[in-house]
Amino acid sequence: MAPWAAADAKRHTKKAKSPKRKRQWAIVADSVLARTGDEGRAVRAANSAVKKSEHKRKISKHTTGAHRKTKRHKKAQHKKIITKR
Repeated sequence: MAPWAAADAKRHTKKAKSPKRKRQWAIVADSVLARTGDEGRAVRAANSAVKKSEHKRKISKHTTGAHRKTKRHKKAQHKKIITKR
């Protein structure tokens, strides 16, 4: 069981494009490999971690405020405006 390097990320996932994501992939893969001894599980966990962090980046990039307003919140605000009239 050899530790994973950041360069190994390119072979296993397309999501690890930046050096930061490649380092993250290697750290997660090494950690899971040390804990479980299963290389397949280590690769899957590392791929999942990179995918989740990429998803979080996309969400935070598209939000304009501190939080996104849900449909329920918007409806409640609309009802308050209507009832005040």
